[in-house]
Amino acid sequence: MISARLVGPGDVELWGPVRGLAAELGPLGAALDARPPAAIGLGTSADEVKGLTEYFVLAAAEPVVPLTANEHSEIRGLVRFGEVRVPNPAFVELLRWAEAHGVPVEGLDPSEERAASLFADHIGYVELVRRTVRERRVARSPPVTPTPDAYALAWDGAIARGRGSRALAAARDRHLVDGLRRLAADRGRVVAVVDRERFERVRELYAAPDSGRPGSA
Repeated sequence: MISARLVGPGDVELWGPVRGLAAELGPLGAALDARPPAAIGLGTSADEVKGLTEYFVLAAAEPVVPLTANEHSEIRGLVRFGEVRVPNPAFVELLRWAEAHGVPVEGLDPSEERAASLFADHIGYVELVRRTVRERRVARSPPVTPTPDAYALAWDGAIARGRGSRALAAARDRHLVDGLRRLAADRGRVVAVVDRERFERVRELYAAPDSGRPGSA
């Protein structure tokens, strides 16, 4: 688990748990209890926040979650470090904590429609083919690393190293940072949680004065 107080507007603490790893929940829960935020921002869409709340926080029983072949392979490599849960347990537990404490949660990622537009803008045919090949390759042979942090970074790096994929990830994170700046201005103290592989880029973008403006890098 990695965390940092962000340099920039407001009082924002950023956390980057490894997606799926149950062991990451303890430090995050302890931090929330020790210094409760006025709001929580999640690195997922508003629709996903709504779905997770409805089906995994408020429901009497959790539904079965089907996995893609790629997700199954990612979990197969990650399980060496401990219990793995789906959907992302960090997001689910944060939503449960927020529900119990009356703290608002906002999904900061683009909507499905906007995400599709960003994908079309940045991922051309050649990059799409290369990305698919990289996904199949890493699915057949997940990275072997000494720590879960290194695993998350290696997995993402194996798939998203192409120029178009990097541009897409940066555009997605600029959208998140723009929303996070607004949330901090409205609410004061904010805890933001993103998947581990997004942590450094979000931290850098938040510290850059122009990071939230359309077309900025």
